[in-house]
Amino acid sequence: MTQRRPTSFDIAALAGVSQPTVSRALSGNPAVSAETRARVLAAAEQLQYKVDKNASGLRRQQSRTIALLFFEDPTPDETLINPFYLSMVGSMVRTCAAHGYDLLISFQQLSDDWHVDYEDSRKADGIILLGYGDYTLYRPRLEQLVRRGAHFVCWGNPRAGEFGIVVGSDNEGGGFEATRHLLGTGRRQVAFVGTASDAYPEFLDRYAGYVRAHDQANLSVLDGLRVDAGPSEEEGRAAVAELEQRRVPYDAIFAASDLAAIGAMKALQEKGRRVPQDVAVVGFDDLSAAGYSTPPLTTVAQDARAAGVALVEALIERIEGRDSAATLLPVTLKVRGSSLV
Repeated sequence: MTQRRPTSFDIAALAGVSQPTVSRALSGNPAVSAETRARVLAAAEQLQYKVDKNASGLRRQQSRTIALLFFEDPTPDETLINPFYLSMVGSMVRTCAAHGYDLLISFQQLSDDWHVDYEDSRKADGIILLGYGDYTLYRPRLEQLVRRGAHFVCWGNPRAGEFGIVVGSDNEGGGFEATRHLLGTGRRQVAFVGTASDAYPEFLDRYAGYVRAHDQANLSVLDGLRVDAGPSEEEGRAAVAELEQRRVPYDAIFAASDLAAIGAMKALQEKGRRVPQDVAVVGFDDLSAAGYSTPPLTTVAQDARAAGVALVEALIERIEGRDSAATLLPVTLKVRGSSLV
């Protein structure tokens, strides 16, 4: 004889609550107290109850799915996805599962109509946006999502988060710590490699930290030591070539991304300049490649696990009608061989 599957009524009887309370607790309704929710979840686990996400989603007109949209970034391989974003995916999947959601991952072009493709078509209840290149081109699409009432969260610059909910790292603080470290080792001609403009607000914040560190040390930011560069090895190499062409002395480089920093180190070494003896180098991100470069790269570490959790939880709060705010995550300077003699 086949054993009957447990129902929400069985959970209600075991937990000593009503069936509607069970439904609210399992859906994460904030009206249910933490104590009651814990009792319901314990009863559900004891009975080996599985939530039918399709049925519960139909009742609420929800798919119980979140769409994670990657946008094209320059990378050394064919993924065209920033490696730091990929490092968030594991914690995103676990956090979605803990809240009873599935994660749908898709690669997008900037021109695609994300809202129609996902939330309007009910393939997803909300959208997480990772990577966008030029923010001045991306911003009108965010404005469109706001006008249409979409549930979405972006990874970016929380300090300038005008559209939707933004989760991001303390880029200004990281730029300050990286530059203060270089100045503290006696370097006085620190080049900044990164596109510091309104089109790239995260890089602009890292540059602001670079400037603040100089101000605190009563040093001037030298003309000719800022070179535009995107997050790729090729652009890091090109930045070193540009510095050499300008013939401006420099004894350190703070690159706004690890990939650019690694490219810069390779270019310096090919020119016979020693890292860190002749030029110290610091990056930003703490990609896995940073620890395996030669020498290992000093870098500002972003917390990929915390980032993935914060993005998912902020979006679920919006989907379920609760208030959500921008989140600024702390960063940590990891000192390695590329900046210490």
